[in-house]
Amino acid sequence: MIRKRSLMRRTAVVAAAGAAALVLAACGGSGGDDGSAGHGGHAATAPSSAPSSASASASQGQHNAADVAFAKGMIPHHRQAVEMADLAPGRARSAEVKKLAADIKKAQDPEIRTLSGWLTSWGKDVPAEGAMDHSTHDMGGMGGMMTAEEMTGLENASGKAFDTAFTELMIKHHEGAVEMARTEQADGAHGPAKKMAGEIIDSQSAEIEQMNALLGKD
Repeated sequence: MIRKRSLMRRTAVVAAAGAAALVLAACGGSGGDDGSAGHGGHAATAPSSAPSSASASASQGQHNAADVAFAKGMIPHHRQAVEMADLAPGRARSAEVKKLAADIKKAQDPEIRTLSGWLTSWGKDVPAEGAMDHSTHDMGGMGGMMTAEEMTGLENASGKAFDTAFTELMIKHHEGAVEMARTEQADGAHGPAKKMAGEIIDSQSAEIEQMNALLGKD
């Protein structure tokens, strides 16, 4: 009888162990299911990130009134800077002024083309070449644009007088461009236009420092 009871106890223990193993296996299986559900959750969230990235890229193509004003104002502004720079080779005495003028033209000519392309793609008119004075009036004299009298005075100057006049007028001109660019960065919506505005701020601020140094030389 004792041996039978012992055998029955051992059988019960084995049976209990087997049941425990089955429970553990079931738990393990459910853990695997949770894991796959977790992966499924990641998969489900992946598409939700796509619209956000799509909307970010779409925002690069969006524009607002500030972007249009920036392009329409900066085109005649750049054109006048290029016109000023074109006077330097035949009138400037300083090699540094001549190089500065060449650098200004090299940087601003491509920007004029880019700004014009944006306006065209937005269905807006590109300012006409001869509308420079009219644009200045539209901007209320802002932006550091030179008057017709200042431009005539620069055309009639040469040597050191030209170097000084060019440098002083271009500092004012650049300061106006930097102000316009800061307005674009604050109010604009078009990503590439805001990027160009940042580049204008950096490059023209550096040139302002360079020109101030030139004015300090004899």
